[in-house]
Amino acid sequence: MLNHTDPVELPRALQHMLERDQATEPATLPRRSFLKVVGAGGFALGAFPHLAMGQTAPAAGGLKPTEQPLAFVRIAPSGEVMVTVNRLEFGQGVQTGLPMILAEELDADWSKVRSQHGTADPAYADPLFGIHLTGGSTAIKHSYTQYRELGARARAMLLSAAAARWKVDVSTLRTQAGTVIGPGGRKASYGELAEAAMALPVPEKVALKDPKDFRIIGRPTPRLDSRAKSSGQQSFGIDVRRPGQLTALVAHPPVFGSKVKTLDDSAARAIKGVKAVLRVPLDRGAEGVAVIADGYWPAKQGRDALKLTWDDSAVEKVDSARQLVQYRELAKQPGPRAFDADMAPLANAPRKIEAEFVFPYLAHAPMEPLNCTVQLSEGRAELWVGTQFPGVDAGAAARVLGLKPEQVTMNVQMAGGGFGRRGLPSSDYVVEACEIAKAARAAGINAPVRMVWSREDDIKGGYYRPMHLHTARVGFDERGNVLAWDHVLVGQSIMAGTFFEGGMVKNGIDATATEGMREPYGLPMRLTVHHPKVNVPVLWWRSVGSTHTAFVMETLLDDIARATKQDPVAYRMRLFGDKHPRHRAALQLAVDKSGYGKKQLPAGRAWGVAVHESFSSVVAYVVEASVKDGSPVLHRATAGVHCNLAINPKSLETQVQGAAVMGLSMCLPGSAITLKDGVVEQSNFGDYTVARITDMPEINVHVVPSADPPTGIGEPGLPPLAPAFANALAQLTGKPMRELPFKLA
Repeated sequence: MLNHTDPVELPRALQHMLERDQATEPATLPRRSFLKVVGAGGFALGAFPHLAMGQTAPAAGGLKPTEQPLAFVRIAPSGEVMVTVNRLEFGQGVQTGLPMILAEELDADWSKVRSQHGTADPAYADPLFGIHLTGGSTAIKHSYTQYRELGARARAMLLSAAAARWKVDVSTLRTQAGTVIGPGGRKASYGELAEAAMALPVPEKVALKDPKDFRIIGRPTPRLDSRAKSSGQQSFGIDVRRPGQLTALVAHPPVFGSKVKTLDDSAARAIKGVKAVLRVPLDRGAEGVAVIADGYWPAKQGRDALKLTWDDSAVEKVDSARQLVQYRELAKQPGPRAFDADMAPLANAPRKIEAEFVFPYLAHAPMEPLNCTVQLSEGRAELWVGTQFPGVDAGAAARVLGLKPEQVTMNVQMAGGGFGRRGLPSSDYVVEACEIAKAARAAGINAPVRMVWSREDDIKGGYYRPMHLHTARVGFDERGNVLAWDHVLVGQSIMAGTFFEGGMVKNGIDATATEGMREPYGLPMRLTVHHPKVNVPVLWWRSVGSTHTAFVMETLLDDIARATKQDPVAYRMRLFGDKHPRHRAALQLAVDKSGYGKKQLPAGRAWGVAVHESFSSVVAYVVEASVKDGSPVLHRATAGVHCNLAINPKSLETQVQGAAVMGLSMCLPGSAITLKDGVVEQSNFGDYTVARITDMPEINVHVVPSADPPTGIGEPGLPPLAPAFANALAQLTGKPMRELPFKLA
């Protein structure tokens, strides 16, 4: 069984909720027969009336909604198998990975497997945490056993239907690629048996395959959505089109939390296609102006024509340079401590390092900007949105619109990236869309409204990875043994003020800020943490706290190795000892596959090494880098990955490569969000750097073989890339990298 207690990023926040609610069983579905889905031309192993978020139902044979195949599998007479996925697909491959798991135990014909998104129904909640969630690299980890059992239950029902048809004992039957095979060579396809199987009860206990018998799981498999995406045919949330639909763009205040002071909308209203200009409340107590038109372009023209002044007298106007000075002063003050080892050995340590690290705000900048389409009718609301929290967002929509949760229908759409931005506890952009739809209806507009953020809206007015300052004083001996490590971390809490705060913020310390510190090396560390309140909205960003803690830990360890003239790989292996076999295996694999220590690098290049665990997975990088014309260049990155069982090695490879690209982007000049007089200075990819094709290194991904239940992989590939790159540059220049993005001059 999966180890559901591993403390990882977002799941750690939810662990508190799990512990708090252990005595309360999640809602369960009543026992149902299989229902024929007339409009789909097939039969559902579980088509059922919509149960809204939070609605309870009587117990059903001990099975929870998340355990019944009724909601997850639909088999058509043709044998096509439609698998409903309980997570948002936004590039990570979950609409292939989870169907692979279910199809394995169903013994389906993979060529006939398809997938679709779920809704805010209780069945599609995370089976461990009980809320609708895509985040924290939990999709495969938390649903591995769930989807195996769903497939096994559906298969058992099909076998029972065949046994009844042929009047034989079910033990004499077997399945193969979507077919039940009986005595004397009898065969029946799943499509033939689906209707009969609908009349049978759902088994509670099922036997699962031995991993050695897997024929789908573990095989490199093209993604089910690859053809549509590569041909431009895939529809995303931003592509939703409803009859009579209008488009809304919002003028957001340039300083967070500001309100409209004066508004002249006459020029905007005069633009052809503009239907309304409405003042609407926004996130964090701010106010904005929505321009509603019959398309994006007239809505943008109308917004550009607004004559607006803003009242920012009641809000802080953040200045990045001034903020860094304030953080440095705060770092000198006493504060709560996450770890509190004895610092007495520091004074007399034979070797010492003192360092300061600065990390800027970062934007999520997904390729598909935020959007949400809302259609209101009497006593109902229907939303189309690519969301990581469909249940939370449905509840937020209901509150804004004065409806009950069951009166809100949530249609989860394919999303073009997100990196955490589409999963916000305050449901900011969904609430914004609902406020616009409500105001439009009050103004007599009875049409669906699609709210769209521009790229500039997203970069200038979204939520950001917090800015952080780290200071470290490390004392060690001539062998590199750390005697005392005094560390201070300053940065905003991303959990404060959210429904995760109770489980994540203890003694004034947000656990997401400190994850990745000290471990796995078990160093004698005193870690002091300050969480200042700053008028900049912050949120998790792919790999959360590990985006900065991994860099600090892995570059300082390299500093110690260089100071004591030790090979950085050998030094880490010694620190691991025999307590961290997964770390050792991942690092050794990266070393072996890269040729580290064996092949001669071209002149001007150097090796860099880093290894880090996040989301219960370990990723190690061995990289080759150089400096060309004063700029850092990453030539090659070799990853060693330990995430236990790799469900789809092809998808795993692309996830690690994509995470590595984001890690590389953090290093490149211009990859920073800065503020002046409260206003974000960056606005688009012209002044906010992301890695281009000319920046791309060769990235090779290698996986440590394992049959153990899988751990997360969507995010772990990001944290160790930047420190590995930095360590190579330090080898070349003799100057440790203390700031992201890199500054070599």
